[in-house]
Amino acid sequence: MTVEEVTEVTPEVVAAFEALVPQLSRSSPIPTAAELAEMVASPATTVLVARDDAGHIVGTLTLVVFRIPTGLRAWIEDVVVDGSARGAGVGSALTEAAIALAGEAGARSLDLTSRPSREQANRLYRRLGFDLRQTNVYRYRLDAE
Repeated sequence: MTVEEVTEVTPEVVAAFEALVPQLSRSSPIPTAAELAEMVASPATTVLVARDDAGHIVGTLTLVVFRIPTGLRAWIEDVVVDGSARGAGVGSALTEAAIALAGEAGARSLDLTSRPSREQANRLYRRLGFDLRQTNVYRYRLDAE
């Protein structure tokens, strides 16, 4: 398995997101090629993909690095591994690559959120050294009608 940064949005990348995003969220729209290209072009965003030994994309993770008044911060977002590849170390490889990139960028910390129901993912994050924080996460829906 290999992990690589997406530097160009190809039909293969678009097809991979079409297959992976519904496995992450049934309610979120699948990103278009233009939206993926916007993410890839953003200096704050790194889109990583994992490929199996046959070269097929079997997972993705988005790393966002940004400056705030208290320092350079990093967030992991939208980690998804194809159901056929779960348990094979894909999530671990993607997360470890993101940890390395955030460190190279000089981020003070690396945060992520994970629903409690995603027990396997939560075990992975703890095993990789993430600490569960005692905080409240709030969301204001801007798209609510």
